[in-house]
Amino acid sequence: MTTVPGDPNMVHVNRRLLRLAFTYPYLMHASLAVAFSYDQYLNSPPSARRSVEECYHWSQATVLLSNCLRRPIRTTSMDKDAIWGTAAALAILTFSSTEAYSSEGSWPLKPSTTGDELHWLSMSSGKNALWDFVNPLRPDSIFNVMKGSYDIMFSPLPDTGIDGIPGPLAAICSLNKPCTAESNPYFHAAHGLSVILNIPDYEVTTGQTQLFTRCIHGQFKYLLLSRDPVALLLLYLWYRKARCIWWIELRARVERPAICEYLRLYHPEHRVHELLQ
Repeated sequence: MTTVPGDPNMVHVNRRLLRLAFTYPYLMHASLAVAFSYDQYLNSPPSARRSVEECYHWSQATVLLSNCLRRPIRTTSMDKDAIWGTAAALAILTFSSTEAYSSEGSWPLKPSTTGDELHWLSMSSGKNALWDFVNPLRPDSIFNVMKGSYDIMFSPLPDTGIDGIPGPLAAICSLNKPCTAESNPYFHAAHGLSVILNIPDYEVTTGQTQLFTRCIHGQFKYLLLSRDPVALLLLYLWYRKARCIWWIELRARVERPAICEYLRLYHPEHRVHELLQ
């Protein structure tokens, strides 16, 4: 999905998914849940809670897809496309939905009651675990037209150096030319973030935003969960740029100001404030 509603590739995919939804109930429920979530994005204030309709269809899609995956799965092209489309919708719903409805009640200002403030990563990882089975880039897949976006999403990040990272950001992350991912935990996250920092908002696509989220693992994820100020700054800057994608904006509405306030309260003298806006 891109930031441009009229993107011809997404129009093609969505039209064909709509036809499939009448055959696969889990895809129908997932599609309706996303539609209700998008309606909230367009018409509701940031403090609005998820609608009953969205929760119902989300729950039904989750249960039906889970039941499907527990049974021997047919291998037709339609089955694979319906599963991948549903998994993608559930990943969007998981990311866009937060327990908090204001920055004051949001992580990192307030600890998560789930015990995992980055739980949305689990759904994304679960979707990607289906990649080899579904293979959305196979010739007969309706997602094949998205190959360019997938190529960007999984493109390798630099092994060394700071080319492309804005100077002030590199300085705050203590990055220099000899740095590598092994020597600096912010290395890949800073590179992934810089890809979207260096382009206009209207050109940002989901594939490009995922370069950063792919980096949230290992030591960098630990730093985020520990509320490390530099790690939080990188997430804050990602929200500020990636929020032009509607389902990212739904989470950014509460987490971005919460990160900003947390840094102001608990790290008032840190250099991260040079890049907060």
